[in-house]
Formats: sequence, C-alpha cells, structure tokens
Amino acid sequence: MTVPTASGIVHLVDRTPQLAGAEMVAALVPPPQFADATFDTYRADPAFPSQQAAKDLLMAFSGTATPAKGGFFRRAKAPEVKPGVYLDGGFGVGKTHLLAAVYHALPARRKYFGSFIEYTALVGALGYQNTVELFRGADLLCIDEFELDDPGDTMVMTRLLGELVGTGTRLAATSNTPPNALGEGRFAAQDFLREIHAMAASFQTVRIDGTDFRHRAVDGHAAVLTQPEYEAAVADASARGPVSDDDFSALIAHLARVHPSRYIRLIEGLSAVGLRNVEPFTDQSAALRFVAFIDRVYDAELPIRATGTSLDLVFPDEMLAGGYRKKYLRAISRLVASTLA
Repeated sequence: MTVPTASGIVHLVDRTPQLAGAEMVAALVPPPQFADATFDTYRADPAFPSQQAAKDLLMAFSGTATPAKGGFFRRAKAPEVKPGVYLDGGFGVGKTHLLAAVYHALPARRKYFGSFIEYTALVGALGYQNTVELFRGADLLCIDEFELDDPGDTMVMTRLLGELVGTGTRLAATSNTPPNALGEGRFAAQDFLREIHAMAASFQTVRIDGTDFRHRAVDGHAAVLTQPEYEAAVADASARGPVSDDDFSALIAHLARVHPSRYIRLIEGLSAVGLRNVEPFTDQSAALRFVAFIDRVYDAELPIRATGTSLDLVFPDEMLAGGYRKKYLRAISRLVASTLA
C-alpha cells in the first residue's frame, strides 16, 4: 500500500494495509506523545501520595536513583521490587507516562512497549509459537491497559508471559480501570493477580489514585459538526496533511476486513480523521473493533471530526452494562478528547 505524503483527502476504506511480523514487533514502542516520557517529566500530584509512591517504585524497578541534596539518596534503601510490576488506576492519572518512563530508563538491549490489544493481535496474526520465538530473550515487555474481560485473550497472554518470565524477561503492566467504576477499581489488582495466578508471585501491584489530567468527564459529549462545518474542517485539515473522509458505516464494515494489528498502518500518514453520519452500534464485535481502531487513533494524536450521533453515544446502554464496559468507557474518554483536540 502506498501512503500519500502530500496534503489531500483519502478514504480509509480504500486502504488494505499489510504488515509483516518483523514490522509489527518493530512498532512496539511508546506512542508519539510518550516518546520522550521520563520520570523527571512525570509530575506527581501532592494531593494523591500514591502517585509519588508509584513513581518511586518504578524508578527502583528500572534501576534509576534520585540523589537528594548532600549527595545522599532520597531513600536509605531502595524498595524491593519483583520481576513484574502492575499499575492499577483510572484514566488520566499518568500510568502510561510512567510505563513509558520505565521503557526509556531501563537499559536493555531488547525491550518492547505495546497495548494488551497489540500483543494479542500479534499472536492472532503470527500464531502463538512464532510470537514466543520473536520475544524470547527480550529484557523488558511493557503492556499498557491489560485487559481482563476476555478469558481467551487473558489465557493466551498469561501463557506467553509465563514462558518469557521463565527466561528472564521483566514485565511492567497497567490496568484499564475507569475512574467512575466506584468500588470496582479497588479490586482490579486482585482480579489481575487471580487471572495470572501462575505468575502472581512475580508481580508487585501498586495503586495510583488521582483525577483525569484531561479534566474531561468520561460521560462528557464529543464534539459534533454540522455538514458545512465538517466540510470546512476537513478542507482545513487537508491543507496541512492527508486527512481521511469516510462514511461511518462503511468504515466499520472495512475494519472487519483488516486485522486489528494493521490498524496502525491504516491511519499512517494522516493529520486528522473524518467520519460522516456516525450512528450507534448494534453489533458488539463491530463496536470492539472500533475501540481497537480508536486506541490507534488516540495514540497517534489524530484529531477526529464527525457528523451524526455524538461519538460518546455510539455504545448503547446494554453494551455499557456488559462485560466490555471498561473498554467502552476508555474509548469514550478518548473519543471526547480527540474530537475536542
């Protein structure tokens, strides 16, 4: 597939990206907004001491020491850490920033950073054993938004991580707990340890509290444009670089024909994403594919311009009340942020 580099309007439904296994693995690095994330640039909120505690633990995990005045270390003894660490917290409290800081700080010959969905997509595209061989000998795997709502995917990842830890790979993971899940979030760490029971002793869990740094409520509304506003927004964006312009239903149908591991290539080279005639989902499989697509759009920091139904309302109540609630709430948070960008 040829990706245009000049400005203009493209249609995602015309793109059929291909991605080899080696390219998929090479793409496992922190997303652009965290390409330069460090512990120094993470600003812990003093109102939530758990943020500084998490930062201290991860600095110890990555072997980073912070000297205090007088040449002495801030702590007399660094906290003991296990081969794996798990960050449990809501949206916008800095989990991904800290995870990327670990990736950048840990001196390692082979290290990888990806979302849970990216790793499971890799297994789906390459097969389990080929994926094991690709990662065998890796020094560090960072897994953002570890999912617990799909038993099959969780089992595959647990098995994969178990094989890698057995050969010396270190692991750092974050949860996908939404901030408005009431007491539910308090049990996310226990759920994680239960699901990876064979490896639970290898993980140290740490809770990060706080408020969403974006200061946007998860139940806020995404921006909706009129048709003239949409046409003007797409034209304006296309003057700065390629922008996609697709009918929502046509794009959703196209996503079913593209492996989720290739969604990153689907949006390659774009400066913005345009969606016409957005409407609510009636099929959960289609809704979950859209969640995976939005994860890639959000990581690429692409603004979204849309007409029709507000994008935060595309997941009906029955879906939000089901087992994939956390995924949908995360997607809503990201859709609101992307349409207001």
